[in-house]
Parts: sequence; structure tokens; C-alpha cells
Amino acid sequence: MARDLKKLISEMTLEEKAGLCSGADFWHTKAVERLGIPAVMVSDGPHGLRKQDQEGDHLGINDSIVAVCFPAACATASSFDTEMIYHMGDVIGQECQAEDLSIVLGPAVNIKRSPLCGRNFEYFSEDPYLAGKMAAAYINGVQKWDVGTSIKHFAANNQEHRRMSVSDEVSERTLREIYFPAFEEAVKNAQPKTVMCSYNKINGTYSSDNHWLLTKVLREDWGFKGYVMTDWGAVDDRVQGIRAGLDLEMPSSNGENDRKSVEAVQSGALDEKLVDQAVERILEVLFSYADHRHPEAVFDRDADHEKSVEIETQCAVLLQNNGVLPLKTAEKVAYIGEFADKPRYQGGGSSHINSSKVTSALSSAQKKGRAVTYVKGFPADADEENEEEIRKAVAAAVSADVAVIFAGLPDSFESEGYDRDNMKLPQCQNRLIEEVLKVQPNTVVVLHNGSPVECPWADDAAAILEMYLGGQGVGEATDQLLYGEVNPSGHLAESFPLHLEDNPSYLFFPGDGHTARYAEGVFVGYRYYDTKKMPVRWAFGHGLSYTTFAYDNLKVSAEQMTDDSALTVSVDVTNTGAVKGKEVVQLYISDLNGTAERPVKELKDFAKTELEPGEKKTVYLRICARDLSYYEEHLGDWYAPSGKYEILVGSASDDIRCRSQISFTTKKLLPMKVAGDTTIGDLMADPRTAETVQKMMKEAEKNSSLNQPSSEAGQDAVSDKMMQEMMAGMPLKSLVSFGMMNLEQMEGLITMLNQKL
Repeated sequence: MARDLKKLISEMTLEEKAGLCSGADFWHTKAVERLGIPAVMVSDGPHGLRKQDQEGDHLGINDSIVAVCFPAACATASSFDTEMIYHMGDVIGQECQAEDLSIVLGPAVNIKRSPLCGRNFEYFSEDPYLAGKMAAAYINGVQKWDVGTSIKHFAANNQEHRRMSVSDEVSERTLREIYFPAFEEAVKNAQPKTVMCSYNKINGTYSSDNHWLLTKVLREDWGFKGYVMTDWGAVDDRVQGIRAGLDLEMPSSNGENDRKSVEAVQSGALDEKLVDQAVERILEVLFSYADHRHPEAVFDRDADHEKSVEIETQCAVLLQNNGVLPLKTAEKVAYIGEFADKPRYQGGGSSHINSSKVTSALSSAQKKGRAVTYVKGFPADADEENEEEIRKAVAAAVSADVAVIFAGLPDSFESEGYDRDNMKLPQCQNRLIEEVLKVQPNTVVVLHNGSPVECPWADDAAAILEMYLGGQGVGEATDQLLYGEVNPSGHLAESFPLHLEDNPSYLFFPGDGHTARYAEGVFVGYRYYDTKKMPVRWAFGHGLSYTTFAYDNLKVSAEQMTDDSALTVSVDVTNTGAVKGKEVVQLYISDLNGTAERPVKELKDFAKTELEPGEKKTVYLRICARDLSYYEEHLGDWYAPSGKYEILVGSASDDIRCRSQISFTTKKLLPMKVAGDTTIGDLMADPRTAETVQKMMKEAEKNSSLNQPSSEAGQDAVSDKMMQEMMAGMPLKSLVSFGMMNLEQMEGLITMLNQKL
């Protein structure tokens, strides 16, 4: 039904309006019963419901309802499958309706700046394009059910260390290119009902107080229409927050901040219209749920468990394989490591799910009658070496055809609230893996982790399968993948560096406790490794299959692009193996114009396609001018210089199969103000000033002391290249020093050139 929200707000008291802008408790908004405004409930997410029926807390200490734990974002992003994550959102949206939850708090789209961030398992990727596409698809799936999402944490929440007070010192270009685009994509193409602002400061201003962030960027630049809520306890100055565009404070502040808002309005320090605006945004979202209930919605935990299993099979990444996988039913296989029996399938903290059931790879294999034996080897929850267990593991490996070691990070190694100290697996696991590899060359390692780990034994392993934190069905999914019932099709959404020290943020993460300098700028993840030509263990986008794929016949719909045009890129992909499989086709763009501080390549589109053996399909991808651009701070906009760009299509950032070049012409001109230190080269490169400066230089060179020397020795000392470079880098003021013009002439030239700009 249509509601007149402005009329409803006019009937509210100032105290009721201020009260509606904060929570009633940990999980509910306030009701105004006399006006028919109900309280609604929100729940942590995003990979399952953490609805707490009794006393609420934000870190998962108290029990929540029994729910289904789907794969975490570290896994789902590796699917590179927007259709799949849309369906996962669809399932979660229906679960929310069945459980009377109006908002699910997610997805989390913060960029994986460092492998050490304790909450990386909840975040999609080091790449903003991939993160944005996955987030938008998930949001559209959830909100199909008139349930809201809360995309988080806006913005630059890339560490847990002092996350509630640290100031992230980061350039606008870096924010716009790396840390904002996932939010921007989701807002423009999915319109999440809410955005959750982060705890941290950005360049000295708390996110909750930041008008530029919450109003200028989020609403004016991107067109966000919902309401902004805080992360739990993220309010700094409640009155300034309302001015900045912060609508809902969560949880309750026991009336303290409500009172401050009322007093500020009464004293004239806060315009009541801003309070009304916040209330209207909250009510718009509240009633979009309350007025659109779905009685047909059911939470079928068993059915959703099966969907969780299916989703995880599409997320796991086969990192390497010498042919030992898939396993054969007749082979004797030794399962080693307690993760085989007690898998780690989710992270710790506010997203922790009280799972309806958890299946292990061991129980799944036993249920199917596979020839599997089991040795604990090491514990799943600690770093404890046991010589007797190691001896048993080695003996089991010797007597088996294949050893499968289930390794990973214990719960205590990565969690919300703190960052990791290193990228290592527990020493007990590395030791056991090394001992088993000495006696069994057919050793497979299955990983359960939320972020990259160092794998010093990787070159000796026969195969490595990355399951990430795969949800409560991870064991069944692992079994299906190991035995080839499903063909692995995941590709890494993050780089695995060889060593922690290789990471571009290593010298700056996590900062001194007061500030965190993002000194690596836009060179995050593969943007750094590929530009520096630094080897990694496994590259962004990498993922193997039990079949092989060939790429050919790359075509571009046009050879020229302009600011307003777009291109279609097509490539033929053929399954050249004997097994049905899915391939992730990735398109990267490379700027060939020598533009300063640009990565050598950036992901700009992708598609996942399924192929039968021998089948060929044409995959279509798309690029526009924004895809060629970087954020030019002086222009305050996206900008791509005219020139050449390369289109790169392949299976990973380090596995490019096809290339093509296009030309681009822009009408955008960078702002310029000519002064004495403006160089000749800059003026010659700008079409507005080039002709004037070229004529001036020809005349001025006649009287210059920089004319080519007449002697043979002088000619040897001064090359044409040297003269060209010196002139290009020479500021206008130096023309006076070298006798090419006098001071009055230079000042007149500067005036004339500025008139042309």
C-alpha cells in the first residue's frame, strides 16, 4: 500500500523522530505504536542467519537459531559466478522472510588489502570489479524477497587492529579506484536497502561523521536511496552524524544520543529537516518490508543444506594437479588431519552461524563406501605436534595409493577482532605434510582457510585443492570434487604470494595504531605483482580443471572508442579435454600510453561458461570508456587519455591467451593553469596550447644559447635525444635564463596561454 511518509512524520514528536534514529536493542529498531510504526529485526549475515532469539550480542557469544551456513565470501567470490550467488541470495532472502528478519547485514565488500586482515574470510576479493559484481548479484537475490541488505563496511575497513579508532590515510584516487568501486557497483545496479558505515576514520574523519563520504559520494555521486546505519557502536558525534548523512545508530545508546539530537534541534544547532530526512529514509525501508510480507516463505534447512553443498562445489579452486585427481574408487586412500573429520567451514565473530548440520569429508566417503582410512595426524583447533600421530600418518601414507592431507587454519588463527600475525599454517601441519611427502609422492593437500597461506611444500605436492571456508556442506562438496563427481571450476579471487613480505602493504600494515598509511596506493594484489613482474605462488584468477580449455578467434566490435561508446569483445572457448567443465573467461585492460602510476592490467569483465567435451562456445564481454579510465583527482572525474589500449583475455591474470589493441579518443581535457614552472612538454601535449607554443619555440630557438654546438666535439656531447628531453622538461621560466625570451615576453605568453584554457 502507498503510504504518505511525510504526513506520518509530521505527526511524530521530535522525541519520537530522534528515537527512531537509534535501535531499541541489539537487533531491533524502535516502534511508534500510536502511529502504526512497527519494530523490525535485523540479523548478522551474510552467508547465513545469525538470528538471536534471546539476549543479543554482536560477536556471536550467545546462541542463535539453528540455521544453514553457506560458503563464506572468500569461497563464493572464487566461483566468479554471479548467477550462482544471486541464487544463494534468493535462498537467504526467503529464509529471512520465514524468520521475520527485515535486514540481513551483508554483503561485506571491503578489499583484501593484506592477507593478514582477520576478517578477510568475509570479504570477496582483492579486486574491486569482481567484488562489486558478486555483491550486486547477491543483493538482488536477497531483496527479491522484499528483505533488505546492508552492504558493509563503508569504507576502507581493511584491518581489525584498532578498527574502531584508526585513521586510514589514503588518497582520493586510491579510494575511488580500489576501495569504493564495489560499493558503487552495488548501489548503482542493486540499490541495497541500507549501507553500513565503518568504524574507522578516513583521513582523520570518522566514517559516521563524514559528509563527503555519506552524502557527496554515496548519495550525490552514486544515487543511493536507502538509509545509512552504523556498524555496532560506530557513532562518534551523533549530531554531526545526522548532518553527514548517518540515519540509524545501532544498537541503542540507552537514549543518550537521542537526547543529544533533540537538544541540538531545540538549540538551533541541528536543522530538524535533517532529522525528518533520516526518519523518512528509515521508514521507507521499514515499510518496504513490513508491507510486503511473504507467507509462502519457508526455511527448509535440509533443502538449503543441499544447496550449500552445491554452491561450494562451484567455489573450490584446484590450485595444482599432476593427474592424481580425480581419485579412483578402487584406490586405497589415507585421509590425514583432523579437518577430514572436523572441517573448519566458517569464520569467527559476528557472522558465526549455529549450523543445522555439518558434514565432513570422512563421513561422506564412509557413507559412499570409499576405500578410505583415517589418521588424525594433527588437531583441527591447535598447533600441537604429536610424534605418535606423525608416525601413524606416515605409516598410513606408505600403505595407501594416495594420501589426502586435510590442512587449514584453526578458528583461533583468523577471526573478527584481530589480524593474523603471519601467513603460515600451524607448524604441526607443515611438519606432517613434509614427512608424508617424503614417503608418498601421490599426496593431495586440501586447504580449509579464509585467506592465503604460505605453502613451502607446494612444489612437492601432487595436487592442492583450496576449499576455503566452504559452509556446513564442505565435507560433501570435498568428496564430490576429490572423486570427480563434480569438476572443479573455481578461480582465485585473490593472489597467493610466496611470502608475506611480498605483499605490497607489508611495510605499512597495520600502521602505528593511530594511522594506517595506504602508501601502496592503487597497487593492491595482482595490480602490484603483475606490474612489478613479481612471482607469486598462485595468481589472481588462477584455477585448474579436470579438463582443458582453448581460446581463439578474439574479436572486437570496433577498433576505435570514444567517451560515449562501448565495445563488445568475443572469444571462442573450446573444451579440449574429455570431461564436462566450466571455465572462467577473464578480460583485462592495459593502458599503453605511459600514464603514470597505472597497473599493467586490471580486470574489467568476466564470464563463466560450461562446456561439454569438444564443445565450443563464443563468450561475449563488454567494455566502456570507464573501463579504460583512472580517477584523475585534478579533474574530479574518471579519465582515460587518448591513445592505445590493449584488451587481454585469458584464464588468470598471469595466463593471458588472446590480445587485441584499440584506439581511444577523449574530448575530456585535464585542467591546467600555466605558470612559470609549467613545462614546454606539458604545453606541447595539450591541444589547447600546443600550436601557440610550437610557433613560439621556433622563434625563440633562433636566439637560444641551447642551439646545437658547431664543433664536432660538441655535437658528440649533445645528442638530438638529449635536446628533445631537455626542452620537454624545461619550465617556461628557464626560457629567460637561456636567452630565448625576456621576462616581459614570458609573462605575456603565460597570460595568453591561460586565456586559451
